[in-house]
Amino acid sequence: MASPKSPGARTRTGKAPLTRDLVLSTALEIVDSEGLDALTMRRLGLALDRDPMSLYRHAENRAALLDGVSELVLNELSIHPEDPDWKTQLRHIAHGLRALALQHPNVVPLLVTRPLSTPLGLRPLGTLRPLEQILSLLVGAGFAPDDALHVYRAYYGLLYGHILNELQEFVVDPEENEVLLRLGLHRLPAREFPRLRALAPALAEYDGAAELDQGLTILLSGLEAHLSRQSEGVVTAS
Repeated sequence: MASPKSPGARTRTGKAPLTRDLVLSTALEIVDSEGLDALTMRRLGLALDRDPMSLYRHAENRAALLDGVSELVLNELSIHPEDPDWKTQLRHIAHGLRALALQHPNVVPLLVTRPLSTPLGLRPLGTLRPLEQILSLLVGAGFAPDDALHVYRAYYGLLYGHILNELQEFVVDPEENEVLLRLGLHRLPAREFPRLRALAPALAEYDGAAELDQGLTILLSGLEAHLSRQSEGVVTAS
C-alpha cells in the first residue's frame, strides 16, 4: 500500500499540489512586489505555472482572491481577547497592525476601503475575527456592548488614519541632505505655507511607532476615564 503524500509532496509533473494556501500566498507575493492592479488570474496562473482556469477552484473570481489576500494578512495579527490588561493588549494589536501594514503596504487599501463596499455579514470571516476578538476584549474589561462597538470604531479610526498618514510620507530625493529639498517642500509657495515649510525638520524625523503611541495614549486615557465613570455609576446605583 502506498504511503500517503506529505503536505509538501510534489505531483508527477514536479509541481507542488495546488491548494488554497498556495494560491493565496502567491497572490500576496504578487501584490507585495507589483501592486494590487497586477493581481489577475492570468498573472497568478503564470506565477504558479498553472492554467488560470484551475485557480477558480480555490477563488471563484478576482474579488474572492482579494478577500483571501486580506484574510491571509489579518490572520497574522495576534489578538488575545482573554487578556485582562485591555490597554496593553490594544497597544499590542495596534503595533501589530502597523507592522503588517509596513510589511504589506500594497494590501492596506484592501483593509481600509474594501470593507466599505461589503455589508458586514457578507465579509470574509477572517476579516471579521479581529472585530469579534476586540469586542470580546472590551466587554471583558467592563465596557457595555454598545460602548465596546463605539470604542472599536474610534480605535480603528485612529489606527487606519495613522497607517495611511505614515505610508504617505513621501521622500522626493532620499540622497538630498537639505530637508526642505528632500521632502519637496521647497515647491510650496513660502507665503502660503510658512508653517508647513517650517516643520520640515519635524517631518523628516517622523517616528511612526512613537506617533502611534502618542495617539493611543490619548485615546486609552479617555477610555479608561469613561470606564471608571461607568463603574462608579453602577456602584452608586446599587
